[in-house]
Amino acid sequence: MTYKQIAVKRLKSWSNKAEKEFAVEVEILARVRHKSLLSLRGYCAEGQERLIVYDYMPNLSIHSQLHGQHAAECNLGWERRMKIAIDSAEGIAYLHHYATPHIIHRDVKASNVLLDSNFQARVADFGFAKLIPDGATHVTTKVKGTLGYLAPEYAMLGKASESCDVFSFGIMLLELASGKKPVEKVNPTTKRTITEWALPLARDKKFKEIADPKLNGNFIEDELKRLVLVGLACSQNKPEQRPIMSEVVELLKGESAEKLSNLENDELFKPEQTSSFQGSSLPNSSDCITEERSSKTDVKEEAVDSSETVPSAR
Repeated sequence: MTYKQIAVKRLKSWSNKAEKEFAVEVEILARVRHKSLLSLRGYCAEGQERLIVYDYMPNLSIHSQLHGQHAAECNLGWERRMKIAIDSAEGIAYLHHYATPHIIHRDVKASNVLLDSNFQARVADFGFAKLIPDGATHVTTKVKGTLGYLAPEYAMLGKASESCDVFSFGIMLLELASGKKPVEKVNPTTKRTITEWALPLARDKKFKEIADPKLNGNFIEDELKRLVLVGLACSQNKPEQRPIMSEVVELLKGESAEKLSNLENDELFKPEQTSSFQGSSLPNSSDCITEERSSKTDVKEEAVDSSETVPSAR
């Protein structure tokens, strides 16, 4: 008999809200099949017990590797980071362009991209996902997600679209490149987003200064530049200026020299260009972040969750 490790996600406490998220996640997982999406192995809905069974991901998540319990081990070398970026982009592109109906994830972030034993990326946690009817450009909904990853039009107006996932994915690409968190404290009263920090450096062509110090200079500069430029293009304030996920995959793979050149020469990266990022149109970014956190009760900090994942064996 052979045994395989599994992960069991168990609802900590039952509520109508948690029940809805459980049902959405099971429905989405049952619909999708892709190498870069976490697969459903089974579920239980008996009484008030709610369990979802997945393959166990021994390397946890991007967040764990960059900021959490595995950060000191420096497991994410440059080659792994680029592969994770491309694989996760392909998974989200599948949701947006090939799933029927199309699916918006609504909570793309470093802790929701899990890593298997070979560091293959698996996009996970579909509790906030939305199915998009044919012909619809967006859905207006109650804001859910994680601070630092929310697209402005979604955080402020509740307009959820594929472009919101693109924004969140761009933030995650900048995390992979730099090792920084989406929002960091500059001093006790001021917070700065990762885009506000990275954009001036990218405009000055100082890509090496963006690279995660833990890489110790061991990266391919052209790939680093590509990762940063795509991340910044994805996380622009204006959704119509962001690429779609199929274009993100193409750009990350470097398949079109012409498109990469066009991206590098975009107005966004010219020094005189007015900033086009989260918080830039407001008095300061910390005001924007505080407003999002206080006005939307479903917007959660990174560590908050309504469920727990327990490794098991089968």
